Amino acid sequence: MQGDRRATVARVLLLGYGVAATADLLALLADAPTGHTVFKPLLLPLLAAYAAVSGGPRLLTVALLFGWGGDVMLLLDADLAFLAGMGSFALGHLCYLVLFARHGDRPADRRARGRRTALGVAYGAALVGTVALLWPDLPAELRVPVAVYSLLLTVTAFRAGALGLVAGLGGALFLLSDTLIATGIADWPQLPRPDLWVMLTYIAAQFLLATGVLRAFAARGPGTRPYRGKRT
Repeated sequence: MQGDRRATVARVLLLGYGVAATADLLALLADAPTGHTVFKPLLLPLLAAYAAVSGGPRLLTVALLFGWGGDVMLLLDADLAFLAGMGSFALGHLCYLVLFARHGDRPADRRARGRRTALGVAYGAALVGTVALLWPDLPAELRVPVAVYSLLLTVTAFRAGALGLVAGLGGALFLLSDTLIATGIADWPQLPRPDLWVMLTYIAAQFLLATGVLRAFAARGPGTRPYRGKRT
C-alpha cells in the first residue's frame, strides 16, 4: 500500500513538472515575463521531489536543487547574480559527475570503447571550438568563468552517456541549452524567441538526466556500484 502511495505521489509530481514546464514555455511564447518568473522556479523543486519520492539517490535531488538555485539567480538581471547562478549550476554538475562515476558502466568491448573515445574527442573538439569562438565576444570579466563552466558542463555531457542513451541525450541537451545562453551573452545572432529554445532544451535536459539516473539506480539497487575489475 505504501509503495502504491509513493507511486501515486511520484506521478502527481511528474505531472506537476509537465504542467509547470508547459506554462513556462507558453509564457515565453506569449512574451509574458511575469508568467516565466512565476513558473520557472517551480520546475526543479517538483522534479527534485519526484526524484526523491521515486527512491532516487540523494545526490540527484541535491543536483536538481542546485539547478533550482541557478534558475532563481538567472532570473535576476545582474552580473553578480549570473555568476552566482553559474556557480550553483556548477555544483549541480559536480553532483551529476559523482553519480555517473557511481552508477555508470564502462564499455564492455573494444568497439564500445572506441565509440566512447570518439564521443569524447567530439565533445572535446566542440568545447575548444566553442570557447575559442566565443572568447573575443564575451565580456572580459566573464571569459574565464564561462570557459571553466563550459569545461565542467562538457565533461558532464560526455560522462552522462555512461548511464545510457536517455541520460546521454539529457547531457547533450544541457550543453546545447547553456551554449545558446553563452551565444546570447556574446551578442551573436539568435534564433527567433531565443529564451524559448533555451528553456525547452533545458527542461528536457533535466528531465532526461533525472530519468537516466533513476533508471540506472533502480537497475542496480541502492548502495551498489558496477563491477570495475577484470574477468578471470
